[in-house]
Amino acid sequence: MSELKPKPIRASRIQIAQLMQPEHANNHGNVHGGWIMKLVDEAGALACMRHAQQRVVTVAIDRMVFRQPIRIGDLVILNAEVTYAGRTSMEAQVQVIAENPVTGERVHTNTAYLVYVTMDSDGRPVPVPPLLAENPAEQRRMDQAAERQKQRLAENTKS
Repeated sequence: MSELKPKPIRASRIQIAQLMQPEHANNHGNVHGGWIMKLVDEAGALACMRHAQQRVVTVAIDRMVFRQPIRIGDLVILNAEVTYAGRTSMEAQVQVIAENPVTGERVHTNTAYLVYVTMDSDGRPVPVPPLLAENPAEQRRMDQAAERQKQRLAENTKS
């Protein structure tokens, strides 16, 4: 098997925007957290598929803390990129922003980290390309992601 060529983080970046409608909200007029979690999972998966050029499955979602409510009529913007690439797994960082499309006011509501594994058509893990940092800030994010993955693996061996 040939060595996989490293890919820059920017090659995995994606952005999804969706207007929040009444069917996305609870009886308080706030968007259901589960709906946002679904969008976060889709954005993270797309970034990882873009990086690996393979199908992926969700393995883990780190905790999600909703710091601000998202309301009906807000435009939810999700920015995702791969921050870690292991042998067959990847971590995606997904930032969630709520924008009032009338005023343009934006609020960062949360950032989530998710782990995906690549799968072939038979459901077996597939190697992923290494991740390439192009500047010190990206290298720091990759180092932080590697530390999170190390902690996840340590926690999994305890249970």
